[in-house]
Amino acid sequence: MRVIVWLVEGTWPACVDAARDHARDASEVVLLHVAEPGVAGLAHGAFAGLLGRAGSEPDPERRLVELGGASGAELLAAAEARLGLPCTRLERVGRVEREVVAAAGDAGLLVLARDGDRSRLGPHSLGRAARFVVDHAPCPVLLVWPEGAPDLTTMPPPPPHP
Repeated sequence: MRVIVWLVEGTWPACVDAARDHARDASEVVLLHVAEPGVAGLAHGAFAGLLGRAGSEPDPERRLVELGGASGAELLAAAEARLGLPCTRLERVGRVEREVVAAAGDAGLLVLARDGDRSRLGPHSLGRAARFVVDHAPCPVLLVWPEGAPDLTTMPPPPPHP
């Protein structure tokens, strides 16, 4: 079974731990990091439209791309060290939620963390990207709490009866 572990800054340790604990029989573990391409483009646009008139500063786009690549590589290296098992590193660029779903196309399991309000139980514990991935994943999903799960008392009340 191929296991994809979606790594996001701040929540990746819980995903790596869950993969190590629950996917011991995996034939392959893939550590996946996805970078959004838009940030460097936005910086370039701002520079060209507002800041580039003086001509004294270099365009920040290339530097931001370099920094993003280095950050992704560092995250993948840290995740591999924490996993302590043979694995494959995969870095993709694009719309995060769509890249994750595409990467899971031939997986037997996808591991991801909640990315919303993690202070209470309920549907808001999933942000936009995780909700999309959970709804569209072509394989079983292991959804983990990055920290311990909130107490059951945080569950929303039931809807009123008519």
